[in-house]
Amino acid sequence: MPDRSFAVVAKSGDRIADLSTPRPVIDEDRLAANIARVQSYMDQHRLNFRPHIKTHKIPALAVAQVAAGAKGINCQKVTEAEVFAEAGFNDILITFNILGQQKLERLARLNERISDLKVVADSEQTVDGLAAHFSGHKPLTVLVECDTGGGRCGVQTPDEAASLARRINAADGLTFGGIVTYPKPQAAAAVEAFIAETLQRLQSDGIACPIVSNGGTPSLFEAHLVKSATEHRAGTYIYNDRQMVRMGHCSENDCAMHVLATVVSRPTADRAVIDAGSKALTSDLQGFSDYGLIVGYPQARITSLSEEHGVIDLANCTGPRPQIGEKLFIIPNHTCVVSNLFDTMVFHRGGIVTRVEKVTARGLVW
Repeated sequence: MPDRSFAVVAKSGDRIADLSTPRPVIDEDRLAANIARVQSYMDQHRLNFRPHIKTHKIPALAVAQVAAGAKGINCQKVTEAEVFAEAGFNDILITFNILGQQKLERLARLNERISDLKVVADSEQTVDGLAAHFSGHKPLTVLVECDTGGGRCGVQTPDEAASLARRINAADGLTFGGIVTYPKPQAAAAVEAFIAETLQRLQSDGIACPIVSNGGTPSLFEAHLVKSATEHRAGTYIYNDRQMVRMGHCSENDCAMHVLATVVSRPTADRAVIDAGSKALTSDLQGFSDYGLIVGYPQARITSLSEEHGVIDLANCTGPRPQIGEKLFIIPNHTCVVSNLFDTMVFHRGGIVTRVEKVTARGLVW
């Protein structure tokens, strides 16, 4: 058997500059500031806040979010929700259509286990599948997912939303819980118009709508413009990333996650190679033409990734260029995917390790 002693990633008091790479590192002070900043905004506008845990997948961070004032959590898959239920969370919204016998059986067990489980549906097939499974058991709360311009899942019109709400309301084993949307950024007026019309139809049908759940980090600080919403969901804000900087949600100094990488080769004057490839930085471009922002070298571009190598073009660098053995701090394009690539996250304050947390829900995507 190979010696795996190096797998002990870090311990409190270590310098992150001494860590083996590639390795995501989380700045404790930026993390805490991001949590406080967003919760303060939600409190100011009297909106319930439901953090999406798919960004970090770490129960300890969700504990911190709820301690700051968040109301429950948002998961994307049943398996994620199981992990957080095991950690003691009882108010969980799963924002994904749940289909298939195996998933429904696990969902039913989860519903019996925690006090406040909610799911979404955007079709009669999904609703009927849920109703058939939950009939005669503890009722499951179901929200109608609405496409208010995001172009992903969701009913397409307020009429369809009201119709599906009626179907849920009439189904044995189901309770209508409200409506949910994940819109495109900076579209508050369109979102509010869709929601207001839906609420009007539900009111005409005599159906109460206790939850109106809006979502997204990119449009987070426009949440108060959607007057009919009762809550907002966001995930990326806790770490922030390069995409959020570009969208004006935050600055580079608000990015709590960096991928620490080492320059392992300088084959030419204009090329460097790091030990972080697609297995560390992800191949998510998020609209960029390169794979992350290198702190201190803004003109350097990570132009290509293979599994273990990242190739950096240095041709436009006018000052110093990174040398072999140098550690680089990279702001990833998309933090959420990076979380799913590593078993642990190293946290630090001022470059000194404070703790190491297991990414408990890593890989749970079904």
